[in-house]
Amino acid sequence: MNVASPDRRQIGKVKFFDKDRGFGFVTPEAGGRDVFVHISSVQRSGLPHLEEGMRMSYATEDDARGRGPQAINLQLL
Repeated sequence: MNVASPDRRQIGKVKFFDKDRGFGFVTPEAGGRDVFVHISSVQRSGLPHLEEGMRMSYATEDDARGRGPQAINLQLL
């Protein structure tokens, strides 16, 4: 079961995003582990792409495969 954290938005910067492979990671400004971001979250958020260094806010949800949190509801800042 995926558990979303919409009330706990975080701010971070795109560490990298590989558009050919469709995924990347965001580094939270508050510290902690990098957060996975999938191309489907980028598309659902209405963003055309992500580039290294972009600053954004996001919520997280548990990955369906149990690999940790993934970024959702992305908003560029």
